[in-house]
Amino acid sequence: MESTAGAPRNHRLDSLTGARFVAAGLVFLCHIATGGLFAAGTGAADGLMTATKSAGTIGVSFFFVLSGFVLTWSARPQETYGNVLRRRLVKIFPNHVVTFGLAMVVYAAATTPSGTAVVNLLLLQSWSSDPAVFLSVNGASWSLSCELFFYAVFPLLLPLVRRVRVTQLWWWAAGAAATVMLLPLAAGSLLSRSPAFPETGSWLDGVSVEGLWFVYIFPLTRLLEFVLGMLMARVVLDGRWIGLKPVPAALLTVVAYVVGTFTPMLFTVAAVTVVPLALFIAALATADTGGRRTALAGPVMRRLGEASFAFYLVHGIVLAYAGERVADSGRPPTAPESVLVSLLALVVSLALALALYHWVETPLMRRWGRSARRRPAGARSGSTAAPAASGRSPVAGRADEDASPRP
Repeated sequence: MESTAGAPRNHRLDSLTGARFVAAGLVFLCHIATGGLFAAGTGAADGLMTATKSAGTIGVSFFFVLSGFVLTWSARPQETYGNVLRRRLVKIFPNHVVTFGLAMVVYAAATTPSGTAVVNLLLLQSWSSDPAVFLSVNGASWSLSCELFFYAVFPLLLPLVRRVRVTQLWWWAAGAAATVMLLPLAAGSLLSRSPAFPETGSWLDGVSVEGLWFVYIFPLTRLLEFVLGMLMARVVLDGRWIGLKPVPAALLTVVAYVVGTFTPMLFTVAAVTVVPLALFIAALATADTGGRRTALAGPVMRRLGEASFAFYLVHGIVLAYAGERVADSGRPPTAPESVLVSLLALVVSLALALALYHWVETPLMRRWGRSARRRPAGARSGSTAAPAASGRSPVAGRADEDASPRP
């Protein structure tokens, strides 16, 4: 196995933290387009639908690649499988349980069978190809089902990724990316007789239901992006980065986003964007470790990025509630009204996300998210450790938590 002992693993990845909120914001825009806040058939609704076709898919793909990158970057020598898994479970389940309960109260309890609700609560829904299951309760949580699988297999994959020779890292990364790019072809040939989504004026019109599940939802398929992130972390850690700067990498990602608005949906999911995303994540990490400050590393973007996981989980519930209120009004909303409701939904989502981050995620991560050997003595004896001198929470101060995966 090639050594990475001298790599700057503990350097804060503030740019990646800020980028997390951009990715979550793209998912929010996607759900604005599909949430019924704009009157169907209007120019505003159609234009928004066209412009945001790539938004949700590129946001999710970013998080999956980032997960593999950050977990590999921050992997600790000799850490046990149980400690790794416990830390990740504490990271995702408290927010998931709270937003699951909120979704059930707001809209889901009346229409969700008890078995489906249990599957969703346990984050097993993405293993089902039935949209009524994998999009049940809080629809956004399907990606957590994938993340949970990634976390479970990460300690098993890490030794294999570490065995890849330094000279072969780019070849393995290229192979992982090429497989992601070929998956839509496999889905098209294997699942061509699958029923299609009905014509509703969305990007899914005519798309194979099982084809979309296979390419977009299925945890084994999305594992490829996670593994690509792991390999890109090793590329940077082992000094094999090609020197691409964040701005050119960001421009490549924007180009891929635009291309994705024109490609068939199964290709938009990840095939056209996975390579630019992997390059962009590695470029940001290289900039952070090299002391080159980016616009994503500022204090505002960092704080928003820290709350991005909570924002991702809560925004769909807020939009669903807003969509119901718009439908109950009895008349199509005007474009200014739709914009106003969307802005209000953004403000409410941010407020709820910050509350979840500060009062649920951070305290529980501080209490249960560290191994006992790393906890301050006061924390083990029941007292509360003083905050860091910088004012940042102990959770936010580590590379693995500050830029941790956010589905």
